[in-house]
Amino acid sequence: MRSLGAQQLRRLLDARPDAAVAPDPRSLGELAERLQRIGSVVDALNKLPLPCLQLAQALAALPQPTHRTTLETLLGTDAQGISAALDTLTAQALVWPDLAGRLHMAPALRGAWESPLGLGQGVAELLAAVTSAELGRTAAKLGLRPGTRRQDRLDAIVAHHQDPHTMLGLLASAPPSAREALTRLLDPEEYHEIGRSGTGERWLLERALLVVDQSGYGLAHVPAEVRLAQHGPDWHAPFDPQPPTPALVAVTEDEIEREAAAASTSFAGQATVLLARCAERPVVALKSGGVGARELARLGKENGCEEAVVRLVLECAYAAGLVEYEGTDLAVTDAYDVWASWEPAERLVLLLRAWWLLGLTPTGSRDEDGKAVPAVRRAAHCTGCATARQGVLSAAASLPPGHGARAVADLGSSVSWFRPLADELPDDATPFASVAREAELLGTVARGALTPLGAALLGQDQAALRDHARRLLPDATDRARIGADLTAVVTGTPTAGLAALLDSLADRETRSAASVWRFSPASLRRALDAGHTPDRIEADLREVTDAALPQALSYLITDAARRHGRIRLAPAACALVSEDPALLVEVAAHRGLTRLGLRSVAPTVLLCRAEPDAALAALRAAGFSPVATADDGSVRVERPGRRRVSQPAVAATATVPAARRSVPEAGRSADLAARLLAAPDHAPQPCPGAGVPYGSDTEEILDGTTDALPLADVRQLAYAIDEGEPITIEYIAASGSRTVRTVSELDFDPPYLYGYCHLRQDNRVFALSRIQAVLPA
Repeated sequence: MRSLGAQQLRRLLDARPDAAVAPDPRSLGELAERLQRIGSVVDALNKLPLPCLQLAQALAALPQPTHRTTLETLLGTDAQGISAALDTLTAQALVWPDLAGRLHMAPALRGAWESPLGLGQGVAELLAAVTSAELGRTAAKLGLRPGTRRQDRLDAIVAHHQDPHTMLGLLASAPPSAREALTRLLDPEEYHEIGRSGTGERWLLERALLVVDQSGYGLAHVPAEVRLAQHGPDWHAPFDPQPPTPALVAVTEDEIEREAAAASTSFAGQATVLLARCAERPVVALKSGGVGARELARLGKENGCEEAVVRLVLECAYAAGLVEYEGTDLAVTDAYDVWASWEPAERLVLLLRAWWLLGLTPTGSRDEDGKAVPAVRRAAHCTGCATARQGVLSAAASLPPGHGARAVADLGSSVSWFRPLADELPDDATPFASVAREAELLGTVARGALTPLGAALLGQDQAALRDHARRLLPDATDRARIGADLTAVVTGTPTAGLAALLDSLADRETRSAASVWRFSPASLRRALDAGHTPDRIEADLREVTDAALPQALSYLITDAARRHGRIRLAPAACALVSEDPALLVEVAAHRGLTRLGLRSVAPTVLLCRAEPDAALAALRAAGFSPVATADDGSVRVERPGRRRVSQPAVAATATVPAARRSVPEAGRSADLAARLLAAPDHAPQPCPGAGVPYGSDTEEILDGTTDALPLADVRQLAYAIDEGEPITIEYIAASGSRTVRTVSELDFDPPYLYGYCHLRQDNRVFALSRIQAVLPA
């Protein structure tokens, strides 16, 4: 059992009213209470280990209520074997004993399985609609004398079928034709439609070993009690009370802490550098949403880290509110400035908490079709992905003290025991390899064992998480060592102020346990362009180093300052040039030309902010006689243009068109114009509140959940769903690629559309908001 899935969740929510029909207001309170109970059951299931789900499924396969000994027999264990799983379910209020010691389970939990253990429905459920006379004939064939009341007859048949010894004897006495028919009917892969003419089938029907439902379709069902008896007395339901143990290696606590400190320090430093680059230049996102593979590769190359780290940092930063979309760009927020001023331990704690609560696996790069998946794509919350993280840390916590998994990926084999409902990624070579790798990058798992950071996350102890982070990560340093080779070396993590200072004065070369910056004429020129002065640069560098500045660096700063600004660029839209300096002085002093922004740069040159044509018109209006020059310096000749309307040549004998010869009557023209102005330019959109109804309830629901579709496409899709017709849709996948799919067997549960995809030849789920167009199949 990997995940409840859409169908099981729909069964859990079987009390939800049809979205197209308004519920009775009197039942809203009861409905809300039931949905709240179902939601708590689903949350509890995601946190249960495999033995609890196996026990719950076995209990769902038995009649309710059930004695504990019956459950122990089915699971093939004793009271001690199921005590731990049973105590966990009882603590969650999913299973509870009554005063007689019989076990009851929550109805919502029992509805999680359509056919618990593959046994199907019990005889009590299958005979619920059978008449009293038929029950009497069945009881007589079984040799029972229950009485005349229908309920007494039904109870007698149920009690007979629930006795395993009685059922074994009955099946042993069946004729060969009946045993052959039963073997054929036990096939779980298909439904069987039968008549009552076969001798073996008739023998089974008479004794309720085979029941035909009352729906009129003639489908035959073998009761769960019969299937259970067919398995034999030695058959037991799956039950694994102990988790699998991966290959172990001996590790010490010091080794675990050293590895965790190195990994967490490296990740905190890479996150700081990567987000600093995002602050300098926003990340360009795809038009369909998310950061594409090309942009991720660029960020990884520029910052010296792998793509998995880039994805992990961006997803955690987005979840923590450090970055946000602004149009099509991913830019830092005001919260980033506060985060960047914190100590490295505090920065790491925020990212760890964001990772723990993420509703996706950030390093997943491929979908089930093998297509690239963009990062930070704002996907729907995936509870199974968050459950997988809990499973990895739980698997590491279960290892014996002083031992770790031989490889971190080996922990994935145990995740399915600790969290059976966890979701795997399509691109995982081994189970849950991506989640295990994320835990290792963040320092929550090291040497295959749980670290103090991982233990604090798993126990949801925020104070312990901060304390361990401060102990494992050194404080940021504000000191640098500046060498004669024009480099600045910072051991450890630099403070935000030190990193900003060195980034503004030098080029960063390496980012690891020690960061290195190199001073150059180009880097100092950038600092001078930003407003730094030579004296200020030397003073700032003396404040962050304990030794005197190298003479080579002082010479470099002085030389860069001497060369800086020897050439100056002045903005101008055009220039006024004249051989008469006095004339230009008069032009510059003219009050009517102040809006031109004239400025003298030489006795014979004035710079002007206005465009050449605007300046030419202003000078002429002021009484001057300027001329314009072309790009090559020659005088531009201005000739007035003549406008002509081009029309096709007509023959000399052509006559005036009839439409021009006859002039409509004024009254008829005015009436036509009034009608055209009064008519709407399109048909009114459906609006139930304004009296214009939708064509169907399905159409109304789809119109509220499909943002990109016009009403005509919505109506076409609604018709295909209601009539069971195939349809072709234009769809944008999660990777951002546009595809055209033909889909049949349609069903929808907003915000999703379910159907059989003819392209993939498999059942697929489509988000209604990503459908761009609807076409006939």
